[in-house]
Amino acid sequence: MARYQLLIEYVGTDFRGWQIQKKGSTIQGLIQEKLTKLLKEKIILNGSGRTDTGVHAIEQSGHFDSKNEIIDLTKFLKSINHFLNDKGVAIKKIRKRSNKFHSRFSAKQRIYKYIIFNQISAPVIEKKRGWHVRKQLDLDLIKKGAKKLVGTHDYSTFRSSSCHAKSPIKTIKSVKIKSSKNRIEIEFKSQSFLQQQVRSMVGCLKYLGEKKWDLKKFNKVFKSKRRILCAPPAPPEGLFLMRVIY
Repeated sequence: MARYQLLIEYVGTDFRGWQIQKKGSTIQGLIQEKLTKLLKEKIILNGSGRTDTGVHAIEQSGHFDSKNEIIDLTKFLKSINHFLNDKGVAIKKIRKRSNKFHSRFSAKQRIYKYIIFNQISAPVIEKKRGWHVRKQLDLDLIKKGAKKLVGTHDYSTFRSSSCHAKSPIKTIKSVKIKSSKNRIEIEFKSQSFLQQQVRSMVGCLKYLGEKKWDLKKFNKVFKSKRRILCAPPAPPEGLFLMRVIY
């Protein structure tokens, strides 16, 4: 058996997330179907992790095993993209890997970015590529709140009720914030995240930036470990899986 890694870009707007569902189109399901037809054998595609409905990816990582070696990877890349590109999905790279490689369990860090358009008018060209927030946000307050999220903590406050992770304790290596004109980008780096963790943290940072909360309230909500106290999660269209580091 030969093992191959895929680096995948997709617009998540019309999909019910990464993972195959009983109903609705998913990224995993679509790519797996096209790989099976192209390679003429049953293919199982494993991803580095799930992304929710509407979430995008710049470079999701996945792997699959094939009974037959793919001789011309460039030709194969062109063929598979022929069936995927009009769906808003692209395979950016394919590379042969050892059987010890696993797209999920071999990952050392995952990087997510959340984009906010902080302006009165709704974005048109970048519609559904970020969260449109009309009220002026205090960037300094958001940066102060973001610093409190870094490190090893119990992130139960930001954990979805349907999350199946064994532990709510995670380690966020860094939170970086960049701002240009009316565009705010918040980048999170961690080995792994809880379900809806990033969107929930962004929702709370937005409350802080709007001054609905002060830093004391933000910290109190974080330390409470109570999901019910969390601000509404940021919408999925602003979230991008940027890269998986191995």
